[in-house]
Amino acid sequence: MSLGPNIDATDGFTRQSSLGYQVNHLARLLEAALHQRISPLGVVPGQFAQILALYEEDGLTQRQLCDLVRIEQPTMAKTLQRMERDLLIRREPDPEDRRRARVLLTAHARALRSDLVDAATKVNAAATKGLSDREVNEFMRTLARIIDNLETTSGRHAGSPAGA
Repeated sequence: MSLGPNIDATDGFTRQSSLGYQVNHLARLLEAALHQRISPLGVVPGQFAQILALYEEDGLTQRQLCDLVRIEQPTMAKTLQRMERDLLIRREPDPEDRRRARVLLTAHARALRSDLVDAATKVNAAATKGLSDREVNEFMRTLARIIDNLETTSGRHAGSPAGA
């Protein structure tokens, strides 16, 4: 089997034919493009999903954020510490359970919303340049199905705790 110059895939498995490799490569490229656009705003890609989740529903707990953005508690704790340091969030005790804290966006983070959404929209537009809406929608459906397959296989489902 030949996949082009200098690519010999006698066993049929190459980086170019590996779904994991290609998706990981795509994720790194998307992250780098997003970083370039949002870092001047004082936000890094590792904070972006949390900010988007808080734009959807401000005042979530750390656990709820972990569940929504699918990262582990220790990573979330460090990310939230940096976000607090960078004046993107503040924490307030949960009135229902004082042992928990609610994560709230600062006025500064709320003011960044349109710029952050614009940056992400431009990265997505660059990534899908030359593709029809139908192709993009089909790709997104396919990605969702693959994610669901792997979450089902691993016992992790959308809405279940990260790491569960």
